[in-house]
Amino acid sequence: MAVDAARSEEGFTSAGAARVMSAACRATGLDDRGAELIRLGENALFRLASVPVIVRVARGREWLTTARKEVAVSRWLAGEGFPAARIVEDLEQALVVDGHPVTFWQLIVEGDRKATYGELGATLRALHALKVPDGLELPSFDPFDKQQRRLDRAVIPEDDKVFLRKRWRELQGKYAELRFETPMAPVHGDAHVQNLMVDDQGQVILIDFEAFCFDHPEWDLMVTAVEHHSLGWQTDEQYAGFVTAYGRDLYDWPGYETLRGLQEFGMTTWLMQNVQEDERTAAEYHRRIAGLRNDDAPRDWRPW
Repeated sequence: MAVDAARSEEGFTSAGAARVMSAACRATGLDDRGAELIRLGENALFRLASVPVIVRVARGREWLTTARKEVAVSRWLAGEGFPAARIVEDLEQALVVDGHPVTFWQLIVEGDRKATYGELGATLRALHALKVPDGLELPSFDPFDKQQRRLDRAVIPEDDKVFLRKRWRELQGKYAELRFETPMAPVHGDAHVQNLMVDDQGQVILIDFEAFCFDHPEWDLMVTAVEHHSLGWQTDEQYAGFVTAYGRDLYDWPGYETLRGLQEFGMTTWLMQNVQEDERTAAEYHRRIAGLRNDDAPRDWRPW
């Protein structure tokens, strides 16, 4: 099952990922006809038309450990009764197709509203209070673990790569000086409001466990703090709802500026992977790299 487009260093493409998804469905007896690509980011997510299943295709074999962790986290949270995405239990997890880990998830039937920032704060507070069981191996949070691969493979100008590598080294130095104030806990690792879904019963459900880890809760608080204080993506009222529900505003912490730099860098390199997909993605990447080059300029970045 050759899937050259999905495995080439020119990028992880939607077309290549679709071929992997189809092969994975054939291997498990699922019907991929009418499958719809619903997101292309660190992974490609496809919604099947034949059954209520989401197929998640990872970028390469190096993501197999992460895929297995996601499956283990889903099973743990299910056992805790925590409202979170559930895997399809009667299929092999994770399946590797031509070097790409593939996982299968129960479709969440969405209701008629989106999750609020107050609900995000409450969900994170509940998550951080859980006790990780013996036997569940979770990594520490590493804000740099994906950056080398992203920079090596991205189809961007060499001048951008030189700048980003220099910024990466600067951020590593600042990260080494961080001193956290909280005990370690289970951490989602990518805790933005888009990683919450509200189902048709009104239940708020946590999704996407790729960055799940055991570390300091500040890593989860930084996402919404940066989106509000730096990018202006929430109203003051929305952000106040988040802070009230969780009980803390990370903006008041001395380490906020370092976490802001790490978050904005990660947001830029995440998008950078898909600049070849379309002009809209490329234009947003150019907005973000321009912002990184001028730390004092207002951010006109757009949610993605």
